[in-house]
Order: sequence, then C-alpha cells, then structure tokens
Amino acid sequence: MKLVKSKIMLSLVLLTLAGCASNEVDLDASPYSQAEAIKGMGGTYKVGNPYEIMGQTYYPREDYKYSEVGIASWYGEDFHAKKTANGEDYDMNTLTAAHRTLPLPSIVKVTNLENGRSLILRVNDRGPYAKNRIIDISKRGAQLLGFQSQGTAKVRVEIMPKESIALKQALLDQDFEPNYALYNARSEALAVPPGAGPASTVAVQTAQLDGDRNYLVGAGQNLNSGEKAVPLAPKPVINTTPAVGGGKKFFVQAGAFSKQSSAQNLSGKLRRIGSVNMTVANVNGTDFYRVRLGPYNTEDEAYTTLDKLKNYGIADARVVKD
Repeated sequence: MKLVKSKIMLSLVLLTLAGCASNEVDLDASPYSQAEAIKGMGGTYKVGNPYEIMGQTYYPREDYKYSEVGIASWYGEDFHAKKTANGEDYDMNTLTAAHRTLPLPSIVKVTNLENGRSLILRVNDRGPYAKNRIIDISKRGAQLLGFQSQGTAKVRVEIMPKESIALKQALLDQDFEPNYALYNARSEALAVPPGAGPASTVAVQTAQLDGDRNYLVGAGQNLNSGEKAVPLAPKPVINTTPAVGGGKKFFVQAGAFSKQSSAQNLSGKLRRIGSVNMTVANVNGTDFYRVRLGPYNTEDEAYTTLDKLKNYGIADARVVKD
C-alpha cells in the first residue's frame, strides 16, 4: 500500500513540474532549434499590418538597422499565460520583450544606460503604448537589467540583424548559409565592460536561475570612464593544406563557399569543435573553399561530429571519405 501511495505522489510531483515548465527558448541554440521550440508553443513569424492604439498609428516593418534610446518598462503577472502577438503564451519568467514595430520574433540587445548591464532578449509581443516607452521587458529581464524595483530605466535597444534574419528564415523553413558569426553568448561577440568582472559572476549575483548568465553581458559600466572594452580574440589563421595522410580517412564537410572570407569565418568558429581544414577545389572553372573537420580514423567518430554540426544549425553538413 505504501508503495502504491509513493508512486501516486511521484506521479503528482512530475505532473506539477510539467505544468510549471518554462516556455524558454534557448538563444544559444541554432536558429532551427529555436524555431522548433517557438512553433511548439504556437508561435509564428509575422510583421503585421499598420495598427492604431490610443490615436497613434504604428507601422510594423523589417528594420535590421534599428537602434533607439528611450525608456523601458516591464510587464508581469497581469499578462502571464496570455497570448503574445505572435501566438505564444507569455511567460514572465523567460527572456522576452514587447516592441511596437519590430518583426516577431526578433533578437535584440538591450542596454540599461543607468548601470551598464546588457541583455539579449527575444521580442515576441507588441507594446508598450504608455508615455512613449520604447520596449516592454519580461519580469525576469527587468530583474537581470536591474530595474524591476524602480519600474523603468533609460535603455538602448539594438536589433541583432544576423540572429533575427536567421531565426526568421528558420521559422519560414527557408535555407540559409551557415554563419558562425551568429551571436554565442557563452563565448564571444560582446566584450564585458571594464571593471564588471566575468559576466557569469555578475549574473549569478543578480539572478536565481543559473541559465540567465548565458545572456547577461557585463554590469556596472562607467559610461564616462573612457576605458576600452576587452578586445575579442583575433581570428585564427587556417591552414589550407589538406590534412590527409597515407590512406583514406573520414572528414565532416561543413560547407563549400565561393568566397574565401566566408570559409575563413566558418573555419575560425569551428575550431572550438575540432581540427579544421580548409581546402580549395576547382569546379567548372570556379574555386570553392571547402571547410572540413577531421580527419577521423573511423566513420563513427565522423558521425559524432556531424551530429554536433547539425545540432548547431548546419543542416547540410555531411561525412566524406578522402
């Protein structure tokens, strides 16, 4: 009897946890993975027609150069679990935001100009419409940016064009060239402001959830200090000599490009995964720069790397024997 009761209690606990699961979209995942998660929550890509709120007409459009300074606010329990403008259920505990005209969804960087903290957010809703505020941020986002208690803050909102376009294409089931210049919050792209310390330390001090540190970029920046931000690591030089020994071995081909710069860019990003080779092949009079990982002694090793690349959004990667 006790065993039956224990099983019942365990089932109830699991059901409760499932019901409380967050509708989080991992912004470090590939565009395809993000799109799959968004579609699973009922979300779609949309821009929308002009609309009027309180006598003011707004004109949604794709603006991948958008940058604006203004006042941010946040929204929480009154809207929690209600539908967002792109069809998802709003979750105040995820890193999302509402904007009046940007495409839904878009990826934006929001910087609190009062304390220097920056945060990567996904715009999936419309608003705000009060007092000329330019963005409405989730409760969790406001906590991380450090203005939940005061309610508003002066911020800079900048769209992240590559990430936003890639997410759009993934949601619309369009093909796009693999581009490892896409933002990766864990490793690069945005320098931590001077004196801020590691971004992860700042986030742990600010947030309850460990995962928040993936999207928090610096804090406590002195905007008038004149100090230079920590520079990014230089791009590695890629050896263009094929790394093929005596006898055929397995490689994972991540892509082939007519522009050497595109191949160099992808090669530099893939070095975190394994040994990268960039070779040149002439096809019908045109040089193509092939980016490959390897060599691998066994086919199984190559397919393990292939799975990693596909998980990162490089859908056309394939195993070759050379």
